[in-house]
Amino acid sequence: MDLDLDRIARAATEIDPAFRHTPQYVDDLLSARLGKRVLTKVETLNPLRSFKGRGADFAIAALPSGSTVVCSSTGGNFGQAVGYVARKRGLTAEVFVPAGTSPVKLARTAATGAVVHQVDGDAKEAAVAYAREPGRVYLSDGLDPAIAEGAGTIGVELAAESFDTVVVPVGDGALISGIGCWLREKRPSVRVVGVAAAAAPALVESWRRGEVVTVPQENAFAAGITISRPEPVAVARLRALVDDMVLVTDDELRSAMNLAAETLGLLLEPAGAAGLAALSRIEAESVATVLTGANADVR
Repeated sequence: MDLDLDRIARAATEIDPAFRHTPQYVDDLLSARLGKRVLTKVETLNPLRSFKGRGADFAIAALPSGSTVVCSSTGGNFGQAVGYVARKRGLTAEVFVPAGTSPVKLARTAATGAVVHQVDGDAKEAAVAYAREPGRVYLSDGLDPAIAEGAGTIGVELAAESFDTVVVPVGDGALISGIGCWLREKRPSVRVVGVAAAAAPALVESWRRGEVVTVPQENAFAAGITISRPEPVAVARLRALVDDMVLVTDDELRSAMNLAAETLGLLLEPAGAAGLAALSRIEAESVATVLTGANADVR
């Protein structure tokens, strides 16, 4: 395992306070609607409206002064996080995204001062090639341990509460890896369940088979958890840390977004509601889930 508990603990004290100690609570109406006690961790009430700032901040803090941080971002939230943190730390950022990325996420990323490149082909390949020049550093959301460790600070905060199962949206695997790493040691009885979009099951299929599987995506409705090919190390981490995986449909995501609005008063993006979308399938008396993003296009 390339993730380190001591680094997660350090991240929990060092990352930007704007991303730490987010609300976590049980809503009675939501629990009644789902027929179980549901602890929600709200990762949308920060300058990025997603959890991505935790990992980006921990990773970028270690980069040399004067670096240009380069990344690719399928859903757009990671790019926004890299732009925000780079500017705060006096660095520059260049973000590569697929053509057709959410206008809301494009606008918010550009507002951080990052240079945004929309790519008709593979955004990751374009970013990796661009980062080969001296002074440029490529950050991979599903690869770099520091990103998963920063995200793992959510597990540190959740561990103070009582629940028997945690349900986490899965895109590239950084979030569930970090949370799972912490809980495996500190709360070993907790079951760790990942949730992916049925339209983008690459990481779930890879986890099931124990090898990297490429699955072309059907659509990008849940863009924040949409990938076609996971990193090998992400598959290895999930095989060690995750107990089960669930796929949810676009209709289930829409229903979960409505549920969050009706019970919690939160407007989530589709990927941000994935944990909620799976809860009706989860057999548990007490569950925790992470509401991971609220950069939704509402027009």
